[in-house]
Order: sequence, then structure tokens, then C-alpha cells
Amino acid sequence: MSTSSSTPTSTSASPPPLKILMLHGFTQTPLLFRHKTAALQKHLTKSFPHHHLHFSHVPAPHKLALADLGNYNPAALDAPADEAPEAYGWWRRKDYDDGREVVYEGLEEGLGAVAKTIGEEGPFDGVVGFSQGAAAAAMVASLLEGMGRREAFEKAEEGGGMKYLESFEEGGGRGVDGFVQGPLKFAVCYSGFRAPGRRYVGFYEPKIRTPVLNVLGQLDVVVDEARARKLVSACEGGEERVVVHPGGHFVPSQKPWLDAVVGFVKECVEGKEVKREKDGVKVEDMDVPF
Repeated sequence: MSTSSSTPTSTSASPPPLKILMLHGFTQTPLLFRHKTAALQKHLTKSFPHHHLHFSHVPAPHKLALADLGNYNPAALDAPADEAPEAYGWWRRKDYDDGREVVYEGLEEGLGAVAKTIGEEGPFDGVVGFSQGAAAAAMVASLLEGMGRREAFEKAEEGGGMKYLESFEEGGGRGVDGFVQGPLKFAVCYSGFRAPGRRYVGFYEPKIRTPVLNVLGQLDVVVDEARARKLVSACEGGEERVVVHPGGHFVPSQKPWLDAVVGFVKECVEGKEVKREKDGVKVEDMDVPF
């Protein structure tokens, strides 16, 4: 079950609630991601004073073992050497055939957890994710694009691609045309990346139509810019929706970067136009969000 936070308003003719899925990164938890995005959530809440904002922090279903954590140093955290910390992932990456084939083991269950939250708490307006959670956020946005996306998966299956996820077809009482909900209005991906290989082509071909803002770190050594740009290229108009901050692998909390995200969300939710740079956005050069 997701952990949710909301900020009520008391206007007599308030707009409908603004609901946002929050997907944490690999080795994180919803509680940790809530702390990491506290400034973002506060800034969004202040920027939409007439909306009731609802943030659903979805827990990834796969509890990670020590072997999954790479360079994890328990001594640095004063933790038992033989115990893994409280850490979760949306999937585990496995490389086969000398790295020529990549499989995201547990992906169906990971994205299925998001579909379950959508069915219970949705429909949602957007999704925000970090790192592996950002990759998952782009996948969720893709899956919610409806019949055309399901047909893209069927075509991709002929070349060895995975099937469209059944969990996103279980509409129930909240569904739209047989899907768990209709398309999202926006996705924000911090340090995201594209799943490699033919197995996952259905997510990205044709390009993701949902507006996606990619926030990249110039000094990110976990998901470097070249890798992140592959997700940018998989999104329609992706090069026009890029924010580059001068830091590393984290969610920036300074006001210019918060303003950039708020400006993008306002454009998607309220239809307000924002100024863009032709070749993406470097916040240090901006006077306004875009």
C-alpha cells in the first residue's frame, strides 16, 4: 500500500484534486523519498493553492539483499555487516550472454505495484520518479497511453519484446476503456534512463506521447548524461523538456530547479505556456522556469 500525503483546501468551487504518483529510487524507501522530495512537494503545494494535492509514495515490492547493493558499506552506516539495510527496488537487472541481453527481473511485479495503487487511489494526474523510479515513471506513463500503446507492445512481441502488462488492463470501476486509467498529464524523471534491448521496445516505440520533463545532473556518475539522453530521445518533444543541474545523482532542492518543475507541471495541468530553450534547459541560464 502506498503512503500518501495531502494538503486540503477549503474553497467552495475548488478544482479537482491534483494526484501525483511518487516512485523512489533503487535501494530507497517511500519514507526516504518523501524526505528527499520534501522541498519539491512543498513548492508544488504552494504553487497550486486552489488544488487539493495528493502525493502517493508507492513502495517498490522487491526487498534487496546485500548482494544487490554493490558497493554498500555497512560500516559507514554503523549497520551489521551481515544484514542488508531497509532497501527496495522496482526490479533487479540481470545481464546475459556476456552483457548482450539485459533482463529486468521482477519488472512485472514492480510496475504491477504501481497499477494497484492507481486502481485503489487514482486516477492520477502525473508521476514523479528518481533514478530507477524515474525509469519506472516513464514506463508507467507509456503504459497508460491506451490502445495505441498496447498495439505497440503486440508489434514488439513479434521481435522478442515483452507483453503489455495485464495489471494495467484491470480497469475495474475506475478504469477507462479497459485500462486502469487514462493517460497521465505529465511525468517528471530525475536521473532517469531507458531500459535497453529489444525486450522493452514496446515502451518507447513509438515515442512516449505523455509530456515528460527529464532532470539531469551534469556530475551524475550513476546515470550519466549520455545514458539519460536515451530516455530523452524516447519522448516526443523530449529535447525541449530537459533541465540540467550542475550536481550529481540526487533531486535538486534549490528554488530555480523547483521552479522549473512547477512551471512544467503548470503547463501540463493548466495549459499555461512557458518559455523554452531550443536545445533543452540549463537552469543556471534561466530567468523563468523554461
